[in-house]
Amino acid sequence: MTRNPFHDGLRIEPAPGAAALVIFGASGDLTKRKLLPAIYQLTRLHRLPPRLAVIGVANTPLGDHGFRQVLTESLREFARIEGSDAVADSLAHSLHYLDGDLTDARLYQSLGAKLAEVAPGAGVLFYLAIPPSLGPAVATHLGTAGLTRQVDDTQWRRVIVEKPFGTDLASARQLNQLLHEHFSEEQIFRIDHYLGKETVQNLMVFRFANGMFEPIWDRRYIDHVQITAAETVGVEQRAGYYDSAGALRDMVQNHLMQLLTLIAMEPPVAFTAGSVRDRKMDALLSVQPIINGSTGKGLDAVVRAQYASGWVDGRQVPGYRDEPGVNKASTTETFVSLRLELDSWRWAGVPFFLRTGKRLPKRVTEIAIQFKRPPLQIFKQVSPTPVAPNLLIINVQPDEGISLRFEAKLPSTRMQLAPVMMNFRYGTTFGGEVPEAYETLLLDALIGDPTLFARHDFVEASWSLISPIHEAWAAQKASAIPTYEAGEWGPREAHALIAADDFRWRTL
Repeated sequence: MTRNPFHDGLRIEPAPGAAALVIFGASGDLTKRKLLPAIYQLTRLHRLPPRLAVIGVANTPLGDHGFRQVLTESLREFARIEGSDAVADSLAHSLHYLDGDLTDARLYQSLGAKLAEVAPGAGVLFYLAIPPSLGPAVATHLGTAGLTRQVDDTQWRRVIVEKPFGTDLASARQLNQLLHEHFSEEQIFRIDHYLGKETVQNLMVFRFANGMFEPIWDRRYIDHVQITAAETVGVEQRAGYYDSAGALRDMVQNHLMQLLTLIAMEPPVAFTAGSVRDRKMDALLSVQPIINGSTGKGLDAVVRAQYASGWVDGRQVPGYRDEPGVNKASTTETFVSLRLELDSWRWAGVPFFLRTGKRLPKRVTEIAIQFKRPPLQIFKQVSPTPVAPNLLIINVQPDEGISLRFEAKLPSTRMQLAPVMMNFRYGTTFGGEVPEAYETLLLDALIGDPTLFARHDFVEASWSLISPIHEAWAAQKASAIPTYEAGEWGPREAHALIAADDFRWRTL
C-alpha cells in the first residue's frame, strides 16, 4: 500500500474521490446536535469530498425521508437555518438510512450492500455515536462482515470512537484489544472534542511558532499551572450515565489530561501526527502517580465533592442527590480537584492544579499559567500596591482566545502599579465564525490526519493515573462526600488543597 499523503499532520483539502460517512446512532442526540450541523458547515465551505454519501444507521425506523427530516430539524435548531437552503437541499440528497438491531449480523450485510450501491469504491468512515456498551458489538460485526478491510489508499476504512473510552484501565485495555482485532491503530480515531477547539490547537502554534515564550516555558519562570473546566449545568438528562461515571471519569481522564500534556509537552521535531503524539505521551508518562500503589497514600492530593442545592444563573436548583435518576445515597463526585507534579527536567517542582465541576458559577474552560514574581521587589517602597505575578490565560471556551496580565504604572504623579490585560480573541481579531470542534475533527478523520485524536497508549497511560483514585475511593466505602452549594466555586477542601502551596484558585 502506498503512503497516505494526508498522514503528515497537515490539514489540507481532501483529495477528490468518493467517500462515505456511516453514522451508527444516527437517530440520537449527538448526531442531531453536533454531527449533522458539522457536515452541513463543511459542505457549505466546500471542505468535504465532492462525492460524500452519509448513511445513518440506528434501530429507530426512519427511512431516507425521515433521516432527511432529522437533518432539517437539526439545522433549524442548532445551525439556525430557516426555510429553503440550497446547501441543505443538496446535502439531503446524499443522506441514506438503514434501521435494524445493531447487534444483528444481518444489518451489516445490508450496510455492505448499501455502501456498494451509493459509494462504490469509496473510502468509508464509521462513526460510533452510540452508547459505549454497543461499541464492541458494532466493531466486531463490522470486522466479521469484512467492512473494515482496506483495499488501497482510495478505499480506506476508518472508525471514530466517542468517549468514554473504557471506565478504568482494565476495560480500556480490553476495548483497545478488541478494536485491534478488526482495525489497525492507524484506522482508529478516538475522539476528544476538546482537541478540536481552535484555542487548543492554537496552543501548539503559540508555543512553537513564537520565539518569545518557549524560552521561559519551564520551572525557572513558571510558578504553577491551573486548568479549570467549569459548568453551570447539572446532570440534566444524563443521570443514568453520570452517576456511574462522575467528574473524574467524565472530564479529567480525557479532556483535562489532554490539555495538561499540550502545556507540558516538549517541542516535536516536526508537526506530524506521530511526533506530536509522541511528545504528548512523554509528558503524560512524566506525571507522578497520584496514589502510591504500595501504601494507598496520595488521596490528600485529590478533592471530590457533590453539589448541594443553591442558586445558578438566578434560579434555584436542586442538589445532586435530588436530581431525577440519581441514587439518593450516591457518592458520585460532581466536582474534583487534583494536584499533580511531573518528573521532568522542564517541570520539576512546578505543581499543576486541575479542577472541574458542575453547578459552578460560570461556564468556562481555561488554562492559567502563573509566572514567578521578579526576584527583587524594587517598587515596594514607593508603590502601596503589591506587584501581581504575570499570568498567561488560554481561554478554551466559550470566548476563545489568549490573555496576558502584566504590571503597568497608573497615570499619576506617584509611582503606583496596577495589573493590566492584553487580550486576543478569535472572534474580534479574525472575524467570521470559529469552526466547531466537530467540524475540525470530522474533516481530519476523513482526510486521515490523527494528530488531534487519542492514541491507544495515551488512553491507557491516562487511566493508569486515574483508576487507582477510584480504587482508593471504593476502599474508603464512604457514605457521604463533601458538598458545595450550587453556584459556588467548589468545596472549601478544594481551596485548602491549593492554599497548602500558598496559591489560590483563580476567581473567573
